[in-house]
Amino acid sequence: MAIATLTDSSLRLEFDNGIDVNTGKKLTKAKSFNNVKITATSEQLYTVAQAIVGLQQLSLLSIERKDSSNIVEE
Repeated sequence: MAIATLTDSSLRLEFDNGIDVNTGKKLTKAKSFNNVKITATSEQLYTVAQAIVGLQQLSLLSIERKDSSNIVEE
């Protein structure tokens, strides 16, 4: 049997950066914050993200948490 151990976590915020005038496609910008505590809850990350968004000029599109795990055999 295998066991996964959470080793790292990061927070990624994606923002609306307008529309490309040549292609008409939506442009986005992302900001990533590494070394997030692996014990941080979704509510805590959401609160931090909202505080960061308040300092930005662009509109928020998404908030993502990215976790990394080590998988080992038991």
